[in-house]
Amino acid sequence: MTADIETTLGETLRAEADTLAVAADPWPRFAQQEKVHRRARRVRVGVIAGILAAAVGVQTNLIPLPGWLPGIAVASSPSPLADGPTRGALAADHTWLDGLRRQVTDLQDPQGWWRVTDRDAIRIVYADDIPGRRVALVFVPLRLGVITSSTLIWYTGPPGAESDQMEQGGNETADARVVTWMESDANNGGAAVVIGPAGSTVTISAFSGYSPKGVVASHQLSSSAGTGIGVAEVPPTTLVGGPALTTLVSNDDTVIYEGPIHGSWTGPGTSHEPTDDMLTAALRHTQGPAIDQAILSRFVEFALEDSRLSARDITIRVRWCGTINDKPAALFTIQPRDGGVIAYAMHGDSTGWRTDLRLLLPADGAEQRPIAWRMRVEGRDTRTDRVIVVAPPGAATATVTALDGTSTPVTLGTAGSGTTTVPPTKPATVTAHAADGTALASTPIPAFETNTGGLPGTTPNTRITG
Repeated sequence: MTADIETTLGETLRAEADTLAVAADPWPRFAQQEKVHRRARRVRVGVIAGILAAAVGVQTNLIPLPGWLPGIAVASSPSPLADGPTRGALAADHTWLDGLRRQVTDLQDPQGWWRVTDRDAIRIVYADDIPGRRVALVFVPLRLGVITSSTLIWYTGPPGAESDQMEQGGNETADARVVTWMESDANNGGAAVVIGPAGSTVTISAFSGYSPKGVVASHQLSSSAGTGIGVAEVPPTTLVGGPALTTLVSNDDTVIYEGPIHGSWTGPGTSHEPTDDMLTAALRHTQGPAIDQAILSRFVEFALEDSRLSARDITIRVRWCGTINDKPAALFTIQPRDGGVIAYAMHGDSTGWRTDLRLLLPADGAEQRPIAWRMRVEGRDTRTDRVIVVAPPGAATATVTALDGTSTPVTLGTAGSGTTTVPPTKPATVTAHAADGTALASTPIPAFETNTGGLPGTTPNTRITG
């Protein structure tokens, strides 16, 4: 892209230059004037160098910024969660809250030190004892040179901790309407906290499995109406990746946030590595040249971790193998016993790969469905109009139909796959046909996934319900 811009710009400038009259050689006049200005310029260079050094020092907070100099605010400065009084059981303990404010320190990142601008402006959003620990969320105004910003910082300590026992944890963007926190380990479990706007209802749920209808099943851990605060005890789990928790934050019928609860989990975890026998069976009816088993093993291992499934009690089927962007590629499905089917499309090798598709399907008829997925630019997040299509065994042709009814035939190779183009924002459906033209099955082509932090099936772009 940069090379194209440079080429276009160069051609434009050259074209403009051809239209200009050529002036006389300016060098003799410049040389004469240079003698006059040389001494003055040496003085100016010294002054400018000093100013630049001071500017760099101010921007990295090496030189104190004068109090009268206003900062440049950035987008994260407002904080809807910091409005109103402190929430939680420690809200009335002003001595403890004041002590926690004194614990707040400057933050360092690669650009320099973010200094606390005004300690009187530090707000304790939430402070309470939850199962196994004491937790607080603190709003902190910051400055990096002339840039002012703010952040939300989690602090944690043992149950009943004094303010000086609280340790700084992760950061959240200050303008977030909902923030989440979780700490858990494989043996003892842990706790989760969700903070939304005051007056909202917060429900916390834990993943239970994938239903045969292609729905992510969960069970409720806690629900609080009207407080804007959700707290739940997290049960132990040995699955790598830890517990998959979700939360729903709403105000009446308005959903404010629905998605995963982020946090930390520690423990050895249950191995997700599939056995050689499982992979051999999975490759038995593959369309296309079989992928290297070591690469397939890494793909499947990642998919099991991503879907929070163990290698026990699942069936793996490799639908298709081929090459994408000169890398080995595969479309495979994972189905837990009596559950829905999760399709993954990936390409790469055992040292690095990219997940192109995560899609939860109803179990009924899943193996007869054509599946298509949209492609991004290799190594980047840029969306393209390229679509990969894989038809089921027995299909002779495939078509892609846009929302307006326009159909485009897709030429299928011997491996039952092909490519076509669909604008990135245009909804479309892929249909597989028998040799006589009979439609076998259809599947919507998912839109690009915008958030890969949750389980497959928890967002509209990662599930098919019909």
